[in-house]
Amino acid sequence: MEKRLWLVHYLQKVNFPTGFGDHVSFDENGDALAIYDVLNWQPKTDGSISTYTVGVVNDGPETGMVLTLEEDAIYWNFETKKAPQSVCSESCPPGTRRATQKGLPVCCFDCLPCGDGEISNTTDAIECTVCPDEFWSNTDKDQCVPKEVEFLSYEEPLGISLTTASLLGTCICALVMIVFTHHRNTPIVRANNSELSFLLLLSLKLCFLCVLLFIGQPQLWTCQLRHAVFGISFVLCISSILVKTIVVIAVFKSSRPEGKGAMKWFGAAQQRCTVLILTAIQVVICAVWLSTASPTPHKNSYYIRSIIVYECAIGSVAGFSMMLGYIGLLAAVSFMLAFLARNLPDNFNEAKFITFSMLIFCAVWIAFVPAYVSSPGKYAVAVEIFAILASSFGLLVAIFAPKQTLWG
Repeated sequence: MEKRLWLVHYLQKVNFPTGFGDHVSFDENGDALAIYDVLNWQPKTDGSISTYTVGVVNDGPETGMVLTLEEDAIYWNFETKKAPQSVCSESCPPGTRRATQKGLPVCCFDCLPCGDGEISNTTDAIECTVCPDEFWSNTDKDQCVPKEVEFLSYEEPLGISLTTASLLGTCICALVMIVFTHHRNTPIVRANNSELSFLLLLSLKLCFLCVLLFIGQPQLWTCQLRHAVFGISFVLCISSILVKTIVVIAVFKSSRPEGKGAMKWFGAAQQRCTVLILTAIQVVICAVWLSTASPTPHKNSYYIRSIIVYECAIGSVAGFSMMLGYIGLLAAVSFMLAFLARNLPDNFNEAKFITFSMLIFCAVWIAFVPAYVSSPGKYAVAVEIFAILASSFGLLVAIFAPKQTLWG
């Protein structure tokens, strides 16, 4: 036994080359380290087969098993003349994940693309990674990129068109005010209560200008002001129309023997107070709404998961509903009174103009509700702006256009 151990000890130190150029050495057990030639069968032109050494396997005491190949000297019996695939399936590239094939070895799998909002940035990924809330997967599904932010912008064609319509309505109101000022001493202006007409034109200008608060990236101050200015401006407008309707009815009654004192109880001071009180109620509603749960900018990914829609969250649904409900109540009362007074003589045809204007106003806002609910993202804001512009233009044309034709 001792002689054997002694012999093994010296065998481990043996290392000499043979006549063929190979090195002979032994391991710790006294076994010779392997040396293998890699042979390749290659056909000749005459049809015979010859073997060629294309590589060698050396098992060195320090390097371990080492394979050396001359790849250019290897003959592959395939049309492609390339090495055959050594696995069942190729590696899955980034942007995909591995899905094993049932009943086959683990090396057999399918490469499935990652879903929307998921990525894989490594080869042979087992699972895809979900992108963070404000990020989305790129086209190759191998990287998370920031989501596109969408809002109604001044630079896009829709925003430019609505802005142009808003400024056009404002300019028309200013032009009508200039015409009214020039003809302020004419019977037409005096008969139609010039003070209320100027107040109505001023409120319509505010209605047109409030559209600008709805365009552009939502900010805290624009979210707080857009609906408040919209609500107060329209209440001021509808209040002026309501008082004008009451004045027309009062003037008609005072022209009859049994109602000569009708205008005494609804003079200029009472008209101003009525408009002021009706508008003040809306101001209080908006103030309470803004102080308790005001609208704030909100990033919404509910409509389209790959896009962040910048919008204004209304805050309190009750406050928003009360603001709109109050406008609707005044519009309904104005329409009802104007409709009841539509059959007055031609000298009191202001009631006919008011009836037609309020009919347009109510029709626009009734159609607005389903259109607003069914419109996603920035198009909901565009629908609301369109309703504001359509109702404002309707009031402007229905009430003031007939007076312009009389002067023309």
